[in-house]
Formats: sequence, structure tokens, C-alpha cells
Amino acid sequence: MNRDEFRGASRHLKGRVQSALGSLGGDPVRQARGAANQVAGGAQYAYGRARDQAGDLIDDGRRFAHALRGRAEDAAETARTRADALIGDGRDTARAVHRRGQVYRQRAVRYAEGHRTNTLVGLAALAFAAGWLVRRSR
Repeated sequence: MNRDEFRGASRHLKGRVQSALGSLGGDPVRQARGAANQVAGGAQYAYGRARDQAGDLIDDGRRFAHALRGRAEDAAETARTRADALIGDGRDTARAVHRRGQVYRQRAVRYAEGHRTNTLVGLAALAFAAGWLVRRSR
């Protein structure tokens, strides 16, 4: 209960007492003042309640925003960790492919040096096939 709620409730009660005393004593001015105090007290009480609820909503919003910020930071950290892992895996794969390519290149060079005639015949056949595929009229 905030200050406006307390003052509004007490003013409303004061207005009820004034109205009751005014009707008991037959004083219409006191009754009117009492009614006015009741209405004003009710309005001040309602204002205090609304202000209190708005404060609660603001606090809830701040807590929610803080929780979201924490979740967003966690998600960003998870994404960063996964990206680092993927980059590391990609580098490892690239190194492995590079090593495998070097091994295949060395094997191809050794085979070509050991089988020169077969290599020349194969290259000639490939050159003929490429020329035949490229020419316009077949």
C-alpha cells in the first residue's frame, strides 16, 4: 500500500463519517462535504492502486528484460562456441584434404615416371577426346 492508497482510503472514510454526522445533525453542507471527500478519497485510492500496479508492471518488465538479456548472452556465447568448433573442424578437414592431395600427387608422379609409355598414350587419348568434343561438326 503506497501513500496515495493510504491517504485516499482515509479521506474516503473521513467523508463517510462527515456524511453520517451531517445526516444525523441535519446539516446538508456537512453531508455535501462528506460526499465530496468520499469521491475524492476513492479517486485518490484508485490512483494509488493504478500507480502501484504500474510500478509492478515496470518491475516485471525489467526482470523479463534482464532474463532475456541473459538468455541472449547465453545464446550468443553458444553460437560463438559452435562457430569456433566448426571453424576448427573446417581447418582440420582442409589440412587432411591437403595431405591426401599431396599423397595422391606423389603417387601419380611415381606412376607416370614408372610407366612413361602408358602415360603418353593416355594423355594422347585424352587430348584427342577433348579435341573431338570441342569441334563444331562431328
